[in-house]
Amino acid sequence: MFFFTDTDTDTDFSLKEAKEYGCHLISMPYSVNDKEIYPYVDFKEFDYKSFYNMLRSGVLPKTSAISPVDYINYFEPHLKNGDDILYVHFSKAMSGTFNAMNIAIEELKEKYPERKIYTIDTKGITICSYNICKEIGDLYKQGKSIDEILAWAEKEVDKFAIYFYADDLKFFAKSGRVSNFSATMGSLLSIHPIINIGEDGIMKNIGKSRGKVQTLNKILSYIEELGDDLENHRIIIGHSDALETAEMFADMLKMKFGNNLNIEFVVVNPTAGSHCGPSSIGVCFHAIHR
Repeated sequence: MFFFTDTDTDTDFSLKEAKEYGCHLISMPYSVNDKEIYPYVDFKEFDYKSFYNMLRSGVLPKTSAISPVDYINYFEPHLKNGDDILYVHFSKAMSGTFNAMNIAIEELKEKYPERKIYTIDTKGITICSYNICKEIGDLYKQGKSIDEILAWAEKEVDKFAIYFYADDLKFFAKSGRVSNFSATMGSLLSIHPIINIGEDGIMKNIGKSRGKVQTLNKILSYIEELGDDLENHRIIIGHSDALETAEMFADMLKMKFGNNLNIEFVVVNPTAGSHCGPSSIGVCFHAIHR
């Protein structure tokens, strides 16, 4: 049999979701004042209000990749137990951590030649990866074979679109992870950059809008243009300590598309949140394309 190891914690999976799907989490660390912290290892529940208030106070956490040894320590117990592994992870294009993953996999293949390690690149992060992981988790719980799941991913990964905005430009300016992005006086003018993750798995600044409501309406227009079979797929609204705005956006979605939507609210994980900053909002939905 194969063992579904859900991606890293950058997918927004918590211990609750890991238990729901019978999978394990690979913890992606961040550091505050030179102290390295591993989500769901150093704490069991993410105290997101304290974390995002810390960012509001001016603290900027640093994120880092994990080593090949870390990956080996995560993978090897399952291989030793006779299980194959399915690892669903955030976008390879976003981090050098996957160089470490490849080194670890090659070493483990030599040590366990009879075992298989399958990987699926969600080409996203946070709620995009979360949505895809949940769909894959559902297939796993239904008893689908690894070939069926891989075939689903080949067809469907590029049909989960994500759009979000940053409330404060300085966090993306510091991170350098968004292409076509430049720091401006936008925060003072209530201008929000709108970010999309395309089929290349890279975050891009695709536009801007002034004010919260105008920005949410702009994102809503993308869903209206690209949304596909919305009622039969989860719509994930992610927020970095902005639940009230997330709920307002959910009401906007219901007014536009009806009350039968399966909307789920998710708090953005601390490593991704270190880049987007507090009070940001995003949505992931099934689309005709990204």
